[in-house]
Amino acid sequence: MKAMQVMSALSQATRFDVYTRLVEAFPAGVASGDLAAATNSAPSAMSAHLAILARAGLVASEKVGKTVIYSAVTAPVAELSDLLVSKFTRNS
Repeated sequence: MKAMQVMSALSQATRFDVYTRLVEAFPAGVASGDLAAATNSAPSAMSAHLAILARAGLVASEKVGKTVIYSAVTAPVAELSDLLVSKFTRNS
């Protein structure tokens, strides 16, 4: 289920921080190296975090020269929000 994948991807603190930074930078995006530096993460660890976010459909990437720029994809979070509201709220 896609909702579970999105929640799982965002449940880890560094990935949540990275996604927040990407949403704030939208639409410009952020280089993977800048994300690693901003979160005090090793480049290899950042690559792993970004891969998990990408598998959940939360980030898009574009190679610009030797740099990879990541940007937020917000539709999965909006869909998750709608699902949670529809499943777990009641009209009183």
